Amino acid sequence: MINLLDMTLGELETWMTEELGEPNFRATQIWQWLWQKMARDFDSMTNVSKSCRERLAAVACIAWPEVTAVEESCDGTTKFLLRLADGKQVETVLIPSDSREGARRWTQCLSSQVGCAMACTFCSTGQMGFERNMTMGEILGQVLVARAYLGDARPDHPVLRNLVFMGMGEPLLNLPEVMRSLHSLNNNRGLNFSPRRITVSTCGIEKGLRELGDSGLAYLAVSLHAPTQVLRARIMPKAARWPLEDMLCALEQYPLKTRERITFEYLLLGGINDGPEHARELARLVSTVKGKLNLIVYNPAEGAPYTAPSEERVLAFEQILWKRHITAIVRKSKGQDIKAACGQLKAAICPF
Repeated sequence: MINLLDMTLGELETWMTEELGEPNFRATQIWQWLWQKMARDFDSMTNVSKSCRERLAAVACIAWPEVTAVEESCDGTTKFLLRLADGKQVETVLIPSDSREGARRWTQCLSSQVGCAMACTFCSTGQMGFERNMTMGEILGQVLVARAYLGDARPDHPVLRNLVFMGMGEPLLNLPEVMRSLHSLNNNRGLNFSPRRITVSTCGIEKGLRELGDSGLAYLAVSLHAPTQVLRARIMPKAARWPLEDMLCALEQYPLKTRERITFEYLLLGGINDGPEHARELARLVSTVKGKLNLIVYNPAEGAPYTAPSEERVLAFEQILWKRHITAIVRKSKGQDIKAACGQLKAAICPF
């Protein structure tokens, strides 16, 4: 059966017109039921004719990822283990924050692949290996699961405010499905997320980077994690196949909107990349790019040979960047106790 969540609005219009003989407006109605009203069956689509619903039910389905486990951190971070239609499992994470008005808002960390092929040495997902790409319906199905969990049924004033493609997988290695997802996310007749509320993170994939930038559908984050090519090749061997200086040259030319900046993610590994000399080299490296730095203190990953640096080393590293007029901030880690922090996702049920 066809999963309607795997169709963009344009594809749904074409399919319903050619296969079911329905007008375009009918596809728009179905689309809104899928993404705004979060319908899980055709019977609930009350403004769609009974005959159309019956024909849809005979050839199509609405298949959400199945929630097999939910874990909540002491800081409010919530991690979901999801089973896909073929039995593969992925994780997605909801990260809480409070607005100035005191209302709780959420950011969702989305997965785009089952596993990851990049094999970064500090990342649990990378140690899983790569199993397959996720479809658009599986990627956006994570958003439906999260909104249903939060009771977030008001698209005009959503509780789920931001989406970051920073979960399992390398988004640019699943570019066709990620781009289809971004187009659908930006559609105001569906989930209606502004590009300013979406960030796509890459560890440095040359192919597809410009396409993402030209689309204007999301902000860009780059997982840097090392200030030199030699060190990057040591801790991120596959990402380092694109030489660091070449990647920075490409980022200098990356199309940015007014007031938009590239976010560099830099994971601080104790005794590896967190010294004063690393901070000075990092400042030199990113100084030519319109960007900002997120410093992330290492979160323990099972089997990885690293430790977190001391608070003193972290603050000293940050100060060196500030003195060189580099915008940098230490990002607070959330969800570490349930293995939901950066680099910890592994699609496994916590034993506790």
